[in-house]
Amino acid sequence: MDHFLYRDGSLYAEDVPLTEIAAEVGTPFYVYSTATLLRHFRLFDEALEGTDHLVCYAMKAASNQAILKTLAQAGAGMDVVSEGEYLRAKAAGVPGERIVFSGVGKTGHEIRTALTGGIRQFNIESEPEMQVISAIASELGVIAPITIRVNPDVDAKTHAKIATGKSENKFGIPIARASEVYALAASLPGLEVIGIDVHIGSQLTELEPFELVYKKVAELTEQLRSEGHNIRRLDLGGGLGIPYARSNDAPPLPVEYGALIKRTVGHLGCEIEIEPGRLIAGNAGLMVSKVIYVKSGEGRDFLILDGAMNDLIRPAMYEAHHDIVPVIEPAPGAEQQPYDIVGPVCESGDTFAKQRNMPKLTAGDLVAFRSAGAYGAVMSSEYNTRPLIPEVLVHQDQFAVIRPRPTFDEMINRDTIPEWL
Repeated sequence: MDHFLYRDGSLYAEDVPLTEIAAEVGTPFYVYSTATLLRHFRLFDEALEGTDHLVCYAMKAASNQAILKTLAQAGAGMDVVSEGEYLRAKAAGVPGERIVFSGVGKTGHEIRTALTGGIRQFNIESEPEMQVISAIASELGVIAPITIRVNPDVDAKTHAKIATGKSENKFGIPIARASEVYALAASLPGLEVIGIDVHIGSQLTELEPFELVYKKVAELTEQLRSEGHNIRRLDLGGGLGIPYARSNDAPPLPVEYGALIKRTVGHLGCEIEIEPGRLIAGNAGLMVSKVIYVKSGEGRDFLILDGAMNDLIRPAMYEAHHDIVPVIEPAPGAEQQPYDIVGPVCESGDTFAKQRNMPKLTAGDLVAFRSAGAYGAVMSSEYNTRPLIPEVLVHQDQFAVIRPRPTFDEMINRDTIPEWL
């Protein structure tokens, strides 16, 4: 469910018509619903009710400080994967003890920043990383709390580019080597082993892979405890998918996911962390774009938009589907026709949809890309010297620009010309 609904013939974000935002900030733009962000966070939080838990928002999905602050004020922790994300979370008011640092390539500088600024835990991905964290923590005279990410070699049944739990993926240590790696961690100064971390991928639409993994984690917890490790926290990752196409079967609900967690690892008495990102932010955001031209081609018509692949790269990168709807509600039974929906970038890959049935549209009409809140704005770029598009946050009948569109002068003046030129 989201809070983007037609009302009086026009698509609204909560109580604000998208036409009003478009008139004020121009197109294209991203718009997020506060009510949807909070609803989705609370669904996860309530799903784990009765357990000691923390829902850490995976901020790589959408990292604007206004989004982070909205979720943090509701009680969310943050899962970060870079120093920039860590500092962004801190700037949004998230305390270090609610920030989990993940990622396979943490640098010494990033580790030092987190240790001096405060961190809930590092999710360690390799033995060399473990040794670097130990050395830096010892130098600073602090103890670094760690979990170790195990790779369970389970097929997440998702897109190959967002699967992370198979043996050929770069993430974690093989679960078969857990005993020796945990023994090494326990022997290093500056580290405190507190738990286990696992994450098998993104956009999972079935619970079976989660169940297979969490049963393995439960067995590993018992094994490591028998070997003397005080395993008291389980970071179970994220990855629950969202319905990008309204016609598709819905993925499992957070309440079903929570019941699975309780069933598989609830008996262990561990604190539970989960790291949802896509399901919190995905359906909480739209990208709104305007039709520049309607072009007739050889056997097909094209809707050429002012939004492009640099603004929303998921279709070009992942062959991803987004429902695309007119902002002005079509009349019941309105005639439809197939369009190729494309952007203005000079690449054939700048295509959002092929032969998508839409009501007849003309230049100047607005369209909205649904389920664009996750991995939309954060993956955008200035390719073709196109400005990053604004982000807008709606709260009931109010809206605010939370990332403005840069001017061309601001973009161009970031370049520095060498003296010899």
